[in-house]
Amino acid sequence: MSLTGVSQISITRMSSDDVEEVVKIEEEAYGEHHWSKSSFYDEMSNNLAHYYTARTSNGELAGYAGTWHILDEGHITTIAVKNNYLRQHIGEALIVKILEDCYKEKIKYLTLEVRESNIPAISLYTKYGFTSLGTRKGYYQDNNESALIMWTENIFYDKFKTKFDENKEKLKTLIEIK
Repeated sequence: MSLTGVSQISITRMSSDDVEEVVKIEEEAYGEHHWSKSSFYDEMSNNLAHYYTARTSNGELAGYAGTWHILDEGHITTIAVKNNYLRQHIGEALIVKILEDCYKEKIKYLTLEVRESNIPAISLYTKYGFTSLGTRKGYYQDNNESALIMWTENIFYDKFKTKFDENKEKLKTLIEIK
């Protein structure tokens, strides 16, 4: 077992069967300003969308993430981890899956928005090569907090790919991903 408590997760494409559980995590993570069930169902039929779920070895949904692939760019639209699984490498495993998917799909750049106050998420994104290139003032409806706009360089550059591979190998020592 890993030091974090979760020893193994399974990451698969999100399906419409997952939406009910996903929305519960969405509500827990984002409060009253969360995506609706219909938004997630719409994403299941969106050809640009790539959504994933992470389940523990006992089948519990621990987190989810999604991206849109538009030409050679990917936009991480949402990522959330159930509160009792925070800081157990679930979000990191989802980021790795998104990046692996982007490599397969020849996506060169990734972007996302993140709350300025979400230091753990910013640290994770920075670890995986995202840098802040600006802010969106008052982006979040619940408290008018600004968002950092974070981008990667071309993920196919040797420097980026080498760091990604190193981080991925370190992650494998902490949690088994199926």
